[in-house]
Amino acid sequence: MKAILLKNIKIAGREDGEHDILIEDGKIRGISSCCAREDAEQVDCRGKVAVPGFVNMHIHAAMTLMRGMGEDVPFHMWLKKIWDIESAVDEELVYWGTRVACLEMARTGTTTFNDHYWFPAASYRAAVESGLRPVVSHVFIDRNDREAAAAEKDRCEEMFGQSKTWERGTFVVGVHSIYSVTEDLMKWASEFAAGNGLKLHIHLSETRKEVEDCIRTHGLTPVQYADRLGLLGPDTIAAHTLWLSEEDIEILGRRKVTCVHNINSNLKLSSGYRFLYSELKSAGARICIGTDGCASSNNLDILEALKTAAMVQKAWREDPASMPLDDLLSMAAANGADALGLNTGRIEEGREADILIVDTGSSFFLSPAPFLANFIYSAHSDCIDSVICRGKFVMRGREIPGEKEILHEAARVLSKLR
Repeated sequence: MKAILLKNIKIAGREDGEHDILIEDGKIRGISSCCAREDAEQVDCRGKVAVPGFVNMHIHAAMTLMRGMGEDVPFHMWLKKIWDIESAVDEELVYWGTRVACLEMARTGTTTFNDHYWFPAASYRAAVESGLRPVVSHVFIDRNDREAAAAEKDRCEEMFGQSKTWERGTFVVGVHSIYSVTEDLMKWASEFAAGNGLKLHIHLSETRKEVEDCIRTHGLTPVQYADRLGLLGPDTIAAHTLWLSEEDIEILGRRKVTCVHNINSNLKLSSGYRFLYSELKSAGARICIGTDGCASSNNLDILEALKTAAMVQKAWREDPASMPLDDLLSMAAANGADALGLNTGRIEEGREADILIVDTGSSFFLSPAPFLANFIYSAHSDCIDSVICRGKFVMRGREIPGEKEILHEAARVLSKLR
């Protein structure tokens, strides 16, 4: 892998002028005001800013092929429709749907994604071939079927064994939700994850109905119920965590759970909008951002999600100081990397080289305001000129190799969903 030298580039969050960033063997090897390296490929980045690659902490990647297939219906009806559609999903469809997702994520700045979907090996292969960093899960769902539960355990063990041969990427244990997985299987999944040092990824407290049903059935909120089953801890990634009591917040903070805010999906499905960001952060939970799948959020643009999350938070709290700019960047990069145990998410020497090169040569960056203000609130993701993941360009000058073929093949397999 040839070394890359990004010349004369500014670094987001720093006010100390231009730098040279040396990338070698997939890592950031040096940051200085003048880095010399004769054998490196030199890239003039004057007028550009380096931003850490985004980490999309909750996504169903292959759902790029299901956009608009369940619009304008309540959540429980939407979920039933999606599950009906997914009965036709196979490995080929997941592969090409994930290739499309990787195209979109590269264009919008995501270098790592935490996928929660079926056929994880296909998702992994699609991501690796696209140059992105995948985190994939075997997702448990049995719907009170004992035979299905037994098969799920076998598939998880098989997939975990297969994942040990992967050169890159991470395997996690996925539990769909407390309402679609039996107690015994959730306990088994939690114990399997803990026993093998794996993360556990689950939808939790996404809707008011989920909370009301859980209280009616178990006398506990979903968070309290999950905690009783032993599902919550510092290796747990809980998507949504939208409907929370004070006790729920205390539990999530005490257990050091990673909570993923999926604002666009929550708004579109009318799940809610009062994400308790400051309360969760103060309690000790780690907060990250995700897009959810395109069947609910319709795109995978983290920059758009950051803007929406911040504006909604400021509006319902009537507090313009909610979700400050530095917090937003951390939610998009460093927090997710830390939650997944990855050495990335920051532009620092020794870190994995996941870098967005943002072109500031547009009207959105003319004002002397801080870069992050213009980047998050004014610009759009097309200001991301190039993307480096693991020290290699996956997009350069807005060009991604093989894009037409990927779109052609994805259109071909779509016939399976009709």
